[in-house]
Amino acid sequence: MSKVRLLVGTRKGAFVLTSDEKRKDWKVDGPHFAGWEIYHMKGSPVDQDRLYASQTSAWFGQIIQRSDDGGKTWDTPGGGPTTSPQGMPMGESNKFVYDGVPGTHQWYDGTQHPWEFKRVWHLEPSLDDRDHVYAGVEDAALFESKDGGKSWQELSGLRKHDTGPKWQPGAGGMCLHTILLDPKDRQRIFIAISAAGAFRTDDGGKTWKPINRGLHSQYMPDPIAEVGHCVHRIAMHPSRPNTLFMQKHWDVMRSDNAGSRARAGDDLRRADQERLGTFPAGWQTAGLPQSERRKRMGRTHQRFAAT
Repeated sequence: MSKVRLLVGTRKGAFVLTSDEKRKDWKVDGPHFAGWEIYHMKGSPVDQDRLYASQTSAWFGQIIQRSDDGGKTWDTPGGGPTTSPQGMPMGESNKFVYDGVPGTHQWYDGTQHPWEFKRVWHLEPSLDDRDHVYAGVEDAALFESKDGGKSWQELSGLRKHDTGPKWQPGAGGMCLHTILLDPKDRQRIFIAISAAGAFRTDDGGKTWKPINRGLHSQYMPDPIAEVGHCVHRIAMHPSRPNTLFMQKHWDVMRSDNAGSRARAGDDLRRADQERLGTFPAGWQTAGLPQSERRKRMGRTHQRFAAT
């Protein structure tokens, strides 16, 4: 009988839950790192015993934790944990330094604000090397480690995108909270930022493009702007990586073309898109046309099943 493992990060520590395939009875191991906020935990698809965890504190800062025995024991791959005279964590695994001049992004009041590292929101181990792992951080940027989390380098092409100065924090901060790796194209990576939107690279992180065509955020000055959308999460279809699902403010969306822009001649007025229920450009409302969904809002809920 196969086993199921669930990794749980909370504001009071990390837990590893295990069960059989019936998922009726669970064994709970933890809390690990009691009293610390655990923003994310993820296991390597190459080695099921290799786990990564983001341990963070507003007081003590950021620590990367790693396990090689499925969560029984943990260590900080960069050494430590030791502290500076000021009480801050030290160690290579905790150093996330922006490449070059960090620059500025938009702040809550519309002014420009410098990029400042705060914490790691997401850890995504690579699909073919247990020591290769990506990290999505706040303020939004993408880092990678090729030595099991000991040291980190920024893939700065994302943060240095032309739209970067227009990115702004959502209620929880300006965080890169989702990283998706395409199993059929190792050069393709999808990420999502609150509140900037979704982006894609097709060259391993050197260059990036916004993939927000079709999104509509009604309280933005420009509801269909290229960036600025508060995307909460994106997910990939397990066997069709070009099919993506998105949850953002007001909408659950789907793209069947990896979020790509429409081809020339495919662009329809939004009113026609809603009337016809077709969204050829990038993302479409999952399940019902938006006009029909608004009519039913508050009265019924429709289950959307992927096909």
